[in-house]
Amino acid sequence: MTPQHAPAPAPAQLDPPAAVTPSFVVRRIPDTAPRVISADEAWATGSSCCAAHAAGERGTEVYAQGALALDFSRDCDEDDFGPQPTRSSLLPQPEPFVATLAQAVMEVLSGQRPASQLVRHLSPTVHAMVARRALVATRRAAPGARRAAMVRRVRVCEPADGVVEACAVVVSHGRVGALALRLEGRDGRWVATALTVG
Repeated sequence: MTPQHAPAPAPAQLDPPAAVTPSFVVRRIPDTAPRVISADEAWATGSSCCAAHAAGERGTEVYAQGALALDFSRDCDEDDFGPQPTRSSLLPQPEPFVATLAQAVMEVLSGQRPASQLVRHLSPTVHAMVARRALVATRRAAPGARRAAMVRRVRVCEPADGVVEACAVVVSHGRVGALALRLEGRDGRWVATALTVG
């Protein structure tokens, strides 16, 4: 007997493929760039702020260049990163500081202390003046030991918050002199912005 083969099973019926729905939709981005115009047309359209303002009031389209607009009229870096004013309540008492600073200034002027030690407490203009006077005084000084100047009295007034105007009575080599200065609170410390020695 010849073996009989079993009939092959009928192929399984497949469901029709379901419609594939995309998970995202591609949309065209609108073109917002201004139209390209000639240089003559740009100057004629908005040659000045007044012309641009007047054109805007009339409803006329004002030309705007497709680039980052920078404002150089303000000193933004100085406002953000320059010396920041400090209120008097956040600063140390001015009287001891004035006495110490006046003593240090007199020592610099007599050549007993380098002017670089006062850089943090003097504005650049005041520091340059003190350093110049100290250099002149050192050249004129007679050789030998020199007595340090002594601060006798300090008077302080506060005309505004974070501002101190002070004077100190100084005795140097038997002579009485005065030192007047203006302090301003900057970056959490007192800084002398004006100084006069008499």
